[in-house]
Amino acid sequence: MHILLIHQYFLEKDDPGGSRFNEMARVWAENGHSVTVIAGMVHYNTGKKREKHKGKFIVKETYDENITVYRCHVSEAYNTNFAGRLWAYFSFVFSGIICGLFYTREKYNVVLVTSPPLFVGITGYVLSILKAVPLVFEVRDLWPESAIDTGVLTNKSIIRFAYRFEKFIYKKSVLVNTLTPAFRQNLIEVKKVPANKVVMIPNAADFSMSEELLHTFEVASFRQDKGWTDKFVVTYVGAHGVANHLIQLIEAAELLHHTNALVVLIGEGMQKPMLKTEVARRKLTNVQFVDAVPKREVFKYILASDMGASVLKKADTFKTIYSNKTFDYMSCQKPILMVIDGVSRQLVEEARCGVYAEPENAADIASKIQLYMSYNGQLQKEGMNGYAYARSYFDRTYLAKTYTAELAKVAKT
Repeated sequence: MHILLIHQYFLEKDDPGGSRFNEMARVWAENGHSVTVIAGMVHYNTGKKREKHKGKFIVKETYDENITVYRCHVSEAYNTNFAGRLWAYFSFVFSGIICGLFYTREKYNVVLVTSPPLFVGITGYVLSILKAVPLVFEVRDLWPESAIDTGVLTNKSIIRFAYRFEKFIYKKSVLVNTLTPAFRQNLIEVKKVPANKVVMIPNAADFSMSEELLHTFEVASFRQDKGWTDKFVVTYVGAHGVANHLIQLIEAAELLHHTNALVVLIGEGMQKPMLKTEVARRKLTNVQFVDAVPKREVFKYILASDMGASVLKKADTFKTIYSNKTFDYMSCQKPILMVIDGVSRQLVEEARCGVYAEPENAADIASKIQLYMSYNGQLQKEGMNGYAYARSYFDRTYLAKTYTAELAKVAKT
């Protein structure tokens, strides 16, 4: 099967951050499928083009055997104003269509689009029509709801258009994949998408890297090098954006300044400069920033930590999502500080692998960290609970194969 994947934020090799489809594509390719990716040039966390892409419109990159990636122009005006943000969305829509029409000449069996942003569905729909292949649409976030809740979309006309287009793209897709049970329920009960076209293949844990490091990585040496020897380390890995609202971890760290708790924030994002300024203003010595690092290094930081934190802004929309990094913590046998309500909280409680703290409640977050600082053996037990649960229900290799099985049911033969 040859899959045309449209994913604006498909990462480069060893690029830090989430890697759902990078790992999916790898498994698909290993199992004999071909994957062509139409992706954007602007990095999800920085909002900037990489130097090698500046001044270029479309660049072809070969990842591995059976995986080809086309990087398409995306405007860097996303963070300037509303018009810039809108143009950033639609510049990829247009460049992606041009790429699909004039640069990718292969025959495909299916077009798979992953959102957000929702508007990439335009690219997918147009190419599915012109190439006469079925369209599959994936919902990683409930758009436009999440964009509205975080202030990304505020213009009423654009919001109305987004809702109408959302309804249209669900109708035109032969299959809609969701990442959580709440997403699936919302699509069927609220958005009235026929149940027989909605499936759920969630985010997953990547055991290929964690299992190797679990047996070879020298945790004590790493902690000593980082100055963590006598610290209780709570590590967050991911974007430093509006939706993540990491100021709540800094506020919790301020409440814990008299303890040996250390909050480590790994990644990039538009709010990182503000967060650094806040740490300096509050004169905190128990918050450490780490620039984005390759995934192998991310796993080392997690393995050397005492807890992993999954954090989002307090919003009803986020009650429906699984945080991608939660599964990395589980694969590394670390208990989780879950600062997201809803299905993510339910996941941690069902797996008995961590604790829930109320989002944007610094006192509650701090008290839960302090509770776990006294747990000792409980940390290892809950870490193993999460590992076993992820092994049973969220193994990436198994889910990647399940995904291709679903695609094969609707693909053009």
